[in-house]
Amino acid sequence: MSDDLTLEQTYDIPEGYQPLPWHRGFGRQVGPLFEKRDTDGLIRGFRVGEHHTNGMMNAHGGMLMTFADMAWGAAVEKDEDTWWVTIRLVCDFLSGAPRGSWVEGRAKVLSVVDGVHTVEGRIWTGDKTLMTGMGIFKVIEKRV
Repeated sequence: MSDDLTLEQTYDIPEGYQPLPWHRGFGRQVGPLFEKRDTDGLIRGFRVGEHHTNGMMNAHGGMLMTFADMAWGAAVEKDEDTWWVTIRLVCDFLSGAPRGSWVEGRAKVLSVVDGVHTVEGRIWTGDKTLMTGMGIFKVIEKRV
């Protein structure tokens, strides 16, 4: 992992978004990611940087799936100390997001059975839907 990603860490971020405090590990490699709370819950977002792109200079499908995991899993968070794991993630790719796009995502909880949450999610940029899908997540105890 090169430290050159830190050169691209300053972005034009829409009002209301705060950076996720991920500065190490996998989060550092795919970030920076941002979030904001509104009346419908939590929305996560990111600006497509060069390190997020495929050969066509669109957000790589793997990045979109990683982002979907983080954005849709956030639907089960009660607060910032809620930890959860992904059981299943199903994604339907509908469109691409060119470098520089602001991408957002959120999900809504459809059901909770025995502590397992099923959510329905969407990823978009502007008015364009990039991905839809479903996820199954389980809230776990925080590790210290």
